[in-house]
Amino acid sequence: MSDTPTSRAATGAGIRPGAVAVLTLPRGGYGAVQVVSVGEETLLAYALDWYSAQRPTLAQLAGAGPLRLRHHSHDGGVAAINIRRDGPVPLDFDWLGDQPLGPGAPETSASYAGWSYLPDQVYRQREWDLRLPERVKAEYRAARTRGQVEVDLGGEPATLGAATWRLDLAGSALLPATGDVRWAGLDALPRCTTLTWRGPTRGLPEALAARPIVSSLTWHDPPAEVDLAASSLTDLTLHGSGVRTLRLPPTLLRCRLAGSVPATVDAAEWGRWISLSVEVTDTPVPVPAGLRGIRRLALRGGGVISAASLGVLADLETLLLSWQKAPGLLVDADPLATLPRLYAVELLDGYGCAADTLPELPALRHLEVDGLRRSVVAPLRSRYRGSRVELLLRGAKSDAWLEANFGNPFRDWVDDDPRGGTAACRAYATALRAVDRLPADGAGRVEAAEPILRALIDALNRIEQRYEIIDTVNREQAGDTFLALADRAGVPADLADTWFDDWRDF
Repeated sequence: MSDTPTSRAATGAGIRPGAVAVLTLPRGGYGAVQVVSVGEETLLAYALDWYSAQRPTLAQLAGAGPLRLRHHSHDGGVAAINIRRDGPVPLDFDWLGDQPLGPGAPETSASYAGWSYLPDQVYRQREWDLRLPERVKAEYRAARTRGQVEVDLGGEPATLGAATWRLDLAGSALLPATGDVRWAGLDALPRCTTLTWRGPTRGLPEALAARPIVSSLTWHDPPAEVDLAASSLTDLTLHGSGVRTLRLPPTLLRCRLAGSVPATVDAAEWGRWISLSVEVTDTPVPVPAGLRGIRRLALRGGGVISAASLGVLADLETLLLSWQKAPGLLVDADPLATLPRLYAVELLDGYGCAADTLPELPALRHLEVDGLRRSVVAPLRSRYRGSRVELLLRGAKSDAWLEANFGNPFRDWVDDDPRGGTAACRAYATALRAVDRLPADGAGRVEAAEPILRALIDALNRIEQRYEIIDTVNREQAGDTFLALADRAGVPADLADTWFDDWRDF
């Protein structure tokens, strides 16, 4: 089977039960997945317990059992997931054919995710089995039942649970105000996989290199040069505009850049295995040469996004464009037509986009538009009718509604429930007007802001009680909105966090 977009399954719509796919893994080798069942909206698939240096045949995979996850806190459950049938399938899923399910194949799963979950879990399990030192794994397991430990990083010692997995060191009292950090104190938390950091390095890269259990890092206000090449990170988020040079580890799977894109990036295979998310107001977004091999890009901008610089991404396969404010417009889109592997595009809140905004994309098979003007729906359907492009449209809104609500962060809640979403939009608009009328005095503003913010949360509590629309995604959005509004009112972030957690019932 040839390695071209047209020879691969673009979505799960035509995949049958029993179908087996081989997939290429980061850092080399092959894994495999199999489809268990296909429903009206979702299908169930699982990872096979298989790894080989060479691409396997369907016969070689016959009888392979399911991959049981034992990395990190997993306890042997099968790597199985429910996936939207209309979701895009990665191009490196090479569908070999159908065969009976192997022994131990799952019948159900309570979890939902995209196709990328399966190769991600195969990769993580392989890294755990073959590359993580046995001592590190033993200490990780033992810490689960160790109880409380003292953590001393050179600042104010603290008593924490030995099983702590996330540690926020951004401005933490655990750190000395200046000078060296006593990184040996981190060894008291052998299950700590996630760190948050702020400011200069202070030995952080060296500490990460010595602790391969740490896989996720969020770094606020990083310095001009960030070198994490010796770490074992799989997830990295950089908040800030000061980074000029960035070196990434070969283990990295996801990178989020919020603020600016470094001029120089050093990444394995030009970033081929990295899902890159960029959140900047610069347009067009610069693309450093070191990331020109990326295949998955999420670009989140303000009111206008330019695609002028994206023509260099010859291996790009999936593109998400998301707008945060009006007019939701895509400009300079013609370079996208030169990308030979771009088969899946998603537009989120692109209310300024017309039916002909996108050029003709040679490999396009999946176009998903969530948030568009109602007047665009008919011409967009007409454009792709009879083509090989699967078109999914959601969240169409009238021009009048958008004029009144485009800047409202809860605007898309009306797609879940018109009445509940409208009530949430109204509650936010009321709170925003009240915050903007607050007195200029700092101390007075915080005191006056409290009942305004409390009223917003009370309204959201009532909306959830009546309409039940605040799921995990909406809860996170409500939290981000509350914190942004609190910051606008001059409320300190730690106090705003406390208020949100104390007041909400959702």
